[in-house]
Amino acid sequence: MILADDSVLFRDLLASALEGRGHRIVAQVGDAPSLLAAVAQSEADVALVDIRMPPGSTSGLDAGLEIRRRWRRTAVLVLSQYVETIHVASLLGDDASGVGYLLKDRVANVAELDAAISRIVAGGSAVDPAVVAAWLGRPRMHSPLDELTGREREVLSLMAEGRSNSATADALGLTIKTVESHVASIFSKLGLEPAESDHRRVLAVVTWLQSDQYRPPAAGRRQKG
Repeated sequence: MILADDSVLFRDLLASALEGRGHRIVAQVGDAPSLLAAVAQSEADVALVDIRMPPGSTSGLDAGLEIRRRWRRTAVLVLSQYVETIHVASLLGDDASGVGYLLKDRVANVAELDAAISRIVAGGSAVDPAVVAAWLGRPRMHSPLDELTGREREVLSLMAEGRSNSATADALGLTIKTVESHVASIFSKLGLEPAESDHRRVLAVVTWLQSDQYRPPAAGRRQKG
């Protein structure tokens, strides 16, 4: 694992917490060029990347995108202080396999962070619940998404976070069969074919939420990234 953040204190604390969960840290870096060099020289299975690192305001994100283009063996988990759906869209691109986007506040829950890392290393995805909520709440024209029931929207949110049907059932206190029924209904209403693997499910959700049926937020409501 590679940790990339320009805050030495944050890196040290994160390294200590993750090593306590059995992870091996092969490099700690504080800027985007050093991150790319570390990935090129190692066999790291995942890089945890701060979205804001020297030399630019989104250099961490840019480095994450470069890693996905050049070294697909290394999963990328981007950490941000803010909800920014545009950055998530750039990161996921046309393949959500082995990628995640979490808010830094989520790092305080080491077990949750560890679970997200395991998901993306296995080829799945992990999108922060706050980001999913922002996506679902975006101003939009009428779309099939409006046809979903409240429970289906809850299931869709957990799907977008990278949860399996089993994990979704546990989170909502439902049976797996009930969740499977909701998932089938969601895909039917959205006109999307269901897929078995988590990252393809997330990709389908993200692709739909990025469709032309959605309008950008009104001017003056710019979000930080």
